[in-house]
Amino acid sequence: MKLAVAALAALLAAVPAMAEQLPVARIFESPDISGPRARGVALSPDGKAVTYIKTRADDLTISDLWIADVAGGEPRMLLDGKKLAPDDHELSEAEKARRERAGVATSGVVDYSWDRQGKLILAPVEGDLWLYDVAAGKARQLTHTPEDEIDAKVSPKGGFVSYVRADNLYVLPVAGGAERAITEGGNDLKSWATAEFIAQEEMDRHTGYWWSPDDRAVALTFVDQTGVDVVPRPEVGANGAKVVPERYPRPGRPNARVDLYVQPLDGGPRVKVDLGDNPDIYLARVDWSKDGKVLYVQREARDQRRLDLLAVDPATGQGKVILTETSPHWVDLTDDFRPLADGTFLWSSERSGYRHIYLYAGDGKLVRQVTRGDWPVDAVEGVDEAAHRVVFSAYRDNPTERRIYAVSYARPGEPQPITSAGGHWTVTVADKGGAFAGTYDDPKTPPQTALYRADGTRVRWIEENALQPGHPFWPYVDRLREPTFGTIKAADGETLWWSMRTPPGFDPAKKYPVIVKVYGGPAASLVTRTWASPEDQMLLNAGFILFSLDNRGTPHRSVAFKTAIDRRMGQLEVDDQIAGAKYLAGLPYVDAGRIGVTGWSNGGYMTLLLLTAPDTPFAAGVAGAPVTDWKLYDTHYTERFMGAPADNAEGYARSDVLPRLPRLHAGSLLIMHGMADDNVTFDHTTRVLFALQAAATPFEMMTYPGLRHRGGWTPNDRKHRSVTALEFFERKLGGAR
Repeated sequence: MKLAVAALAALLAAVPAMAEQLPVARIFESPDISGPRARGVALSPDGKAVTYIKTRADDLTISDLWIADVAGGEPRMLLDGKKLAPDDHELSEAEKARRERAGVATSGVVDYSWDRQGKLILAPVEGDLWLYDVAAGKARQLTHTPEDEIDAKVSPKGGFVSYVRADNLYVLPVAGGAERAITEGGNDLKSWATAEFIAQEEMDRHTGYWWSPDDRAVALTFVDQTGVDVVPRPEVGANGAKVVPERYPRPGRPNARVDLYVQPLDGGPRVKVDLGDNPDIYLARVDWSKDGKVLYVQREARDQRRLDLLAVDPATGQGKVILTETSPHWVDLTDDFRPLADGTFLWSSERSGYRHIYLYAGDGKLVRQVTRGDWPVDAVEGVDEAAHRVVFSAYRDNPTERRIYAVSYARPGEPQPITSAGGHWTVTVADKGGAFAGTYDDPKTPPQTALYRADGTRVRWIEENALQPGHPFWPYVDRLREPTFGTIKAADGETLWWSMRTPPGFDPAKKYPVIVKVYGGPAASLVTRTWASPEDQMLLNAGFILFSLDNRGTPHRSVAFKTAIDRRMGQLEVDDQIAGAKYLAGLPYVDAGRIGVTGWSNGGYMTLLLLTAPDTPFAAGVAGAPVTDWKLYDTHYTERFMGAPADNAEGYARSDVLPRLPRLHAGSLLIMHGMADDNVTFDHTTRVLFALQAAATPFEMMTYPGLRHRGGWTPNDRKHRSVTALEFFERKLGGAR
């Protein structure tokens, strides 16, 4: 340990000498080295302005709310997160959990919402609510309570502000008057209007209530966690430790029971929605029809091989299944369902082997397939009902580029690209007219946000963030090298995409060590034409080649590519990554004996698997917050890919890290984990520590007091994690030779 500390100190002392190569300290300092970026971009309902969240230039840990008028002029700050946030407020566990699930790492203004009239903006700031009146240009504080108000919304007509406090739902009239409790008796185990752990963490459902479009009713959940196992989770902080009795549903064990109700705002009786006879299901999505006469509910089977769309009468709670998706593998959840004003709706399905968009009549009868081809739609981004167009994102040209397209859903036609190729686009589409706020980045372009017309013509910049003199990254731009992209064949002939970046001053006559950055799971791909994290520049400046490969199971490909890992996680993924390492070893400028690997979460799991593969080509690895036994992870994610342990004992056994550890080379592993992780709980790592210690196998460990899986990591935390990994790889792999 003394040797490691001394080496780390020496590395930091050497940083000034590398100033022209982007100093380590500068990567984590304000202003953001990647330049000003707009997050949470939204178009005002009247289409006259764009709002967004931006971290402060003087403090990367605080974010503010900004607005830019479509007509022109400089963007201006609406809400100052630093001024509005109280100095001594401690967030509730519920809000901490919500931020962890959403990956929020700042304080101040971290969320906001418009009313549908475009008159009001609601923003929670560190537990209390602020309401901005657009016409008056003023904000007022709505709540000032010891408890946090979470999941706050403005009702569609702008008549109410709603929020959850202490597991109950409240509404507050915007025009004035006292707040009113819509529910009573909620508590940690039996809560109203909340999204349970599984919904937030794995289902991308972060709310537990939905306003009707006329402000007259609210659909809301009742979550009963009394049957969920208590997992005692140690939470070790800088100033002490405690054990948190977390309700964490593990594979094969009970989930929370979730019921759905409709509550009229006039005080009428609460109506329970009939979700069927089997309570062991997932409440996946809830949407209202445009006229508020139908409540649409997506109900997912526990085994996730069936997804039903129910049309429910909100007055009686009775409904019927109007559409069903099934799969022998699993049915992925999306937000692509879009009810239209004429009673029809848009839906996406992978039944053709690729995800595509379909138009249905209100009774669930198919009208037409809207998109088709050997490429996947990524997401429905918006609908222009007046023009009968749907705007969607897709990896149509290849799985490394995300582009935006538009197509008519009323008549057959070929989708037309409305954004440029060569990089990665995310958009927010206006409710009417098809205009959109789009953010684009590529390996040489940091994220740029602008407002565009429906045809893709740029109207104005929101955050141009041009990489030119004055930009924070400009002094180091000559060190920026564009990655190379390519493909290799897996053992069975499947095409696998890879990307590679070489260090500044790269000389193909020399031999270089390589660090393979891996994720490898269904939640994300790494081989994308995007602006890379400046933290990568540390590794490049130190003389490492960086390489990534997207193995089977990663997204943006065919259903067959994605589901190849069904019931056998940790097998094909490893084979594919080994194939990538063998490709690297055959390159003349790669030192085959100095290939390392690193990843976080599923990437940490993959790192452990790769370091312990028979005859592994990997000499060293840094595994962050790794899953080590899928029986210890949560139900919705794990059972989707592995089934229940009782039904797939062999698959679970083969995916376990522990039986592989005797093959770990002494000193080749650095394992990292946050000591308050409530997602990949710390026992995933402790079982590995115990096994390695029992076998007297040397390894290295770095723990982070008080930190969870992804949210709450400060710039200093990330700096320490990155520098520690770099120092480890420099000791184990060395530089160019």
